[in-house]
Amino acid sequence: QALKGAKRTVGVRPTQVDAVSIDNLKEMVRGLDTDIRGVRNRALLTLGFAGAFRRSEIVAIDMEDITKTDAGYIVLLRRSKTDQEGAGREVGIPYGGILDTCPVRSLNTWLDLRKMFDEDGTGPLICGVSPKGDIILPNHRLNARTVARTVATAAHSVGLTGHYAGHSLRAGLVTAAAKAGKPAHVIQNQTGHKSIDMIMRYIRREAIFEENAATGIGL
Repeated sequence: QALKGAKRTVGVRPTQVDAVSIDNLKEMVRGLDTDIRGVRNRALLTLGFAGAFRRSEIVAIDMEDITKTDAGYIVLLRRSKTDQEGAGREVGIPYGGILDTCPVRSLNTWLDLRKMFDEDGTGPLICGVSPKGDIILPNHRLNARTVARTVATAAHSVGLTGHYAGHSLRAGLVTAAAKAGKPAHVIQNQTGHKSIDMIMRYIRREAIFEENAATGIGL
């Protein structure tokens, strides 16, 4: 009874972050510096968006978890929020049609730099950078909060207002895919959602005005 009363008082609607749109992503990556940290953050943003990765998934990806193919990269997620037993799943990261937001080219540029500081090619894929931004720290794994700050900083630095965090990239991919008419099961394959209900929530939100009972009735 106490829990039910708290829900009635506080509400059960979860706090939602703003989704990063494709146009937002273009602004964000173009607003990054051209130094090592900027190259790293561009790879983080575009990879996180294209893979619809959770922030915990981004920081958990190791160098040996990525495979380069003619079509792009295959990323192995060894464990995730909905895969606590570590069955793992593979996510395809395809080439983009625009240079600035292409996750494959962004990752290629980052890996070329990273190899200069780590000949063994091991450790976290998206790793730390020194405070001055001139040295890559290949064995320094980022934490999820750093991903959230990176997204928020990149968004606010180009004048975007709202609540942006790590989940904004994941929400952005789902929203953009729904807007492009991608079927729910195709989106689900990329995001790894166990239930299609969450995907349908994004799709319904995107179509909130297109499929609206009050639209086109003569008002």
